[in-house]
Amino acid sequence: MATGYRRLVEQAQRVRLARGLERQAAVLGPVACDLATNDYLGLRYHPRLIQAGHRALSDYGASASSSRVVSGTLPVHRELEEALADLLGAESALVFSSGYAANLGLLAALSRPNTLLVMDEHVHASLHDAARLGQGQVRFFEHNNLVQAEQVLAASSHAVKLLVVEGIYSVLGDSADLVACSELALRYDALLVVDEAHSIGVRGAGRGLVAEFGLAGSEHIAVTLSFGKALASQGGAVLARAGIRDYLVNSARSFIFDTALSPVNAATALESVRLIGEEGQPLSAEVLVCAQLISGQLGLEPAAGAVQSLPIRQGSGCARQIQERLASRGLAVGCFRPPAVPDGIARLRLTAQAGLDSQVLQRALDLVGEEVAL
Repeated sequence: MATGYRRLVEQAQRVRLARGLERQAAVLGPVACDLATNDYLGLRYHPRLIQAGHRALSDYGASASSSRVVSGTLPVHRELEEALADLLGAESALVFSSGYAANLGLLAALSRPNTLLVMDEHVHASLHDAARLGQGQVRFFEHNNLVQAEQVLAASSHAVKLLVVEGIYSVLGDSADLVACSELALRYDALLVVDEAHSIGVRGAGRGLVAEFGLAGSEHIAVTLSFGKALASQGGAVLARAGIRDYLVNSARSFIFDTALSPVNAATALESVRLIGEEGQPLSAEVLVCAQLISGQLGLEPAAGAVQSLPIRQGSGCARQIQERLASRGLAVGCFRPPAVPDGIARLRLTAQAGLDSQVLQRALDLVGEEVAL
């Protein structure tokens, strides 16, 4: 009987329990206020998204049932790609089954033996994993330290260089200086990769930070997206010049060998894109006002978008206990603990949303203040 795997999992469990790092994939019970959600624009129950999903289910069935390069590309995938490119001002878009798969596909496909990936140390886990899958050299720079990033780029003789950042970072809630990043990428002939998972729908009247800073459509910039946040669906995409799209169709393993995004998710994401095109300015403004209320009430540094990060310096166990007490009082908040947080500080994460009742929000923030003060 094989026992090596058993020792492995049992030892890992003992370590997690000792460090207070045990995770659970539990069903969220009834709550009066959900500040843990990534549904920044409050669209997941929007009638237009529900109707779009129903139509797609009727027209295409429950699954694409194949890879995009076999028979899984449906008209709704192409419509979504065209709408995304139009909304974000990009030359082209390629839809993947998730934001994770989009990041894996882009970086792993571009990371050849003579490639250098220069990455902010706080980028999402999917980008870290993508870097491991590639064949290139990977160098991380201190969070938002572009002086250090430039030193790495300047010392490189690699034929291909990528500078990888996020628009808005998912743990701290701060943003990259995309104008400076763009200038740096141009100076060293690098492709700037910007993960806009947390800035689409929230900044730039819903079009993201790349668009807000006038960088949309730049040939030296590729944008990745997740549909699971502001777009209230599932899936992801890469937006870039047409040559990169064609390269990914032929080289990105997470695109070629994966079942295509379900038509229901593609249709609901498409409807979200259309709504942002029509109402992005007021919706994103609501999110940012809510974010200002949260940060002001809790004494936090103003965040760049919806993500509000509250450090719990007493450690992981304390952060988890506060989260559980808040849940018992009807409030859901996120809890990020080492090693998931890049700086090793446990945090409660609260996310701002459009359409959140001001009285409900105030009560929720009062509860957080009470629990954190204990």
